Amino acid sequence: MNSAPVVLALHYQNDQLHPEGRIRVGLSEDDPARARLIAAAGRLLAGARARGWPVIHVRMAFRPDYADLARNTPIFRKTEEIGAVRDGHWGSEFFAELAPLQDSPREFAFKHNRISAFYGTELESLLRLLGATQLVIGGIATHSVVESTVRDAADRGFEVTVVADACAAAGAAHDNALASMKLIAEVSDVDGVLAALSPQGKSA
Repeated sequence: MNSAPVVLALHYQNDQLHPEGRIRVGLSEDDPARARLIAAAGRLLAGARARGWPVIHVRMAFRPDYADLARNTPIFRKTEEIGAVRDGHWGSEFFAELAPLQDSPREFAFKHNRISAFYGTELESLLRLLGATQLVIGGIATHSVVESTVRDAADRGFEVTVVADACAAAGAAHDNALASMKLIAEVSDVDGVLAALSPQGKSA
């Protein structure tokens, strides 16, 4: 491959990760898995930055009145019910430890309001502009935005690696989603991804 891998960091937001967040995908304040996830995602971002890989941060955010929320799915009806990820509110903002770097030419950020990060967004256009062929994806939740985005990416011709320890979901959903995605993507961990991929793509 001639282009550097591109990291997609999905939904590392206050409502999903902060102890006072409204969602937190089953990761309670004192759950060791929460600290492990934050640490792994931090290593992924740091490793990508050190290697010069582009990083695209994606957050979910709806209008404060939820007029742009699709109510055809239980997950979005629940989002409105609990008052989560309202644009302009603290909960929808990026979690401070995993937020985009300001003024970096290699980092990008945008919001979306469907399940896949591709739907109705500039993501594919940006990836084509970057010359991307290899995507490295981590985020919350594994069985929702991560899996949906991975499937979209595979259908659009990208090679995908899912970073398992930089993803999370409640209960068995995490492991089940990873098992399902192995049919269309590589599944690794942060250390494995950083060791296997160079700034120019897969190492020799």
